[in-house]
Amino acid sequence: MSNPEETSRLEAERLAKIERIRARGGEPYPWTFPGRVSTAEARAKAAGLTPGAGGEGTVRVAGRVRSIREHGKSCFVDLEDAAGSIQLFLRGEELGERYARALAEIDPGDIVGADGVPTVTRRGEPSVMVSSLELLAKAIHPPPDKYHGLKDPEARLRQRYVELLDSPESRLRFQGRYELLREIRRFFDSEGFMEAETAVLVPVAGGAVAAPFTTHSRYLDVDLQLRISLELPLKRLLVGGFERVFELGQAFRNEDLDTIHSPEFTLLEAYWAYADYHDMRGLIEKLYGQLAAHVARRFPELPAASAAPELFRAPFAQVDFVEALEAKMGTTGLLERSREELGALARAAGATVPEDSPVGVFLDKLFDRYVAPGLVRPTFVMDHPLATTPLAKRHRSKPGRVERFELFCGELELANAYTELNDPVEQERRFRAQAGGRAEEAYAFDADFVEALRYGMPPATGVGIGVDRAVMLLLGVSSIKEIRLFPQTRPRADTG
Repeated sequence: MSNPEETSRLEAERLAKIERIRARGGEPYPWTFPGRVSTAEARAKAAGLTPGAGGEGTVRVAGRVRSIREHGKSCFVDLEDAAGSIQLFLRGEELGERYARALAEIDPGDIVGADGVPTVTRRGEPSVMVSSLELLAKAIHPPPDKYHGLKDPEARLRQRYVELLDSPESRLRFQGRYELLREIRRFFDSEGFMEAETAVLVPVAGGAVAAPFTTHSRYLDVDLQLRISLELPLKRLLVGGFERVFELGQAFRNEDLDTIHSPEFTLLEAYWAYADYHDMRGLIEKLYGQLAAHVARRFPELPAASAAPELFRAPFAQVDFVEALEAKMGTTGLLERSREELGALARAAGATVPEDSPVGVFLDKLFDRYVAPGLVRPTFVMDHPLATTPLAKRHRSKPGRVERFELFCGELELANAYTELNDPVEQERRFRAQAGGRAEEAYAFDADFVEALRYGMPPATGVGIGVDRAVMLLLGVSSIKEIRLFPQTRPRADTG
């Protein structure tokens, strides 16, 4: 409700109803309601009936009361559950005193259960002619205003349960998200990948350039970090003899909170022994093609979903990182430029980065400024400069490059893949080359990972996918907060 005083009055009335129910020996919060069927099943039983006629047998339904409409000595209650909705038809002449009690005790927002006969009203609405009605949970807070809904953006995020209660569109969006998670798992399983579960609390949060969250183990008396990536533990599994592994789980970065970044996010990483980044490129095209087909089939009412199969039709476009950047900047010889020159170019392009940042940071900022905004359709950006990627294998034919691609679409990065570096001496050299730099711009030195490589890791490719961004694009959502059920939000302002 939009008026706090009105809300307070209604809540007081509902609390008084609870007291009256208990005073007469009733229970406004019973323990169970067995034997119910969904509203969809109840509607199906009413299908085909003649208007005004009842069916055979009874059904038991339960859900949330959306509205109550009185018409003389009858009453219509719109009941909603996860499967949809159905109308309850209550008649005073059949229910007697229970009819008056229902009208006195039931409010919109309450959860109720009903037994009755499937029927179709004279106006053709599938219904249940109620023979008994039971309150299952009294809602003390009234539901959001029917016509205005929950409009405060911060309230929608902090009280997602209220938004879900209020908005079928929101429920559909999250249904789409979790169907896509299931489809990702199904895809990698069908391709022979084993799903793994690696540690969330780690001694060293490696595998990416990001600031970690830290905590302390009282039992071990050591500081630990929340993982920022899944890469290094999964590659340890390749050392251990598994050949195709993936993990879909939460990662954490103590960084930005905006429309495409969240401190807690869903990450997919997969690693494939005896394959390279060209093999992975084909696998990722196939994955996105299948995800696009799924959302189009399941959610045709969403414009982005219905357009997804055409958008993600293979083969995807390809551009060379350096060639595309030089063309957009109107220059040549970028990889021969000094750090100072690249820093000046990045700052001239509007990047706010310190002058002593690594070369790779400047190159990435220039790419983000000049090339990424034009990548509207799915495009593989190939063969990044070596300075940007310490965990990727050197390119077999392009000096100063690594075998890496990023998939961009609609200015969002949808995948990041390498031919993996498996030379332990070279890996240690690259880690140590970053020593002394700012932590937020360097991959953490994971000595145990280097030790694992010394046992021998087969040639391999790997990919990381920010699942939240993929879901955003496939479902047509503009903010990562809208596809995470419980996003991080700023603390409430002190209201005194």
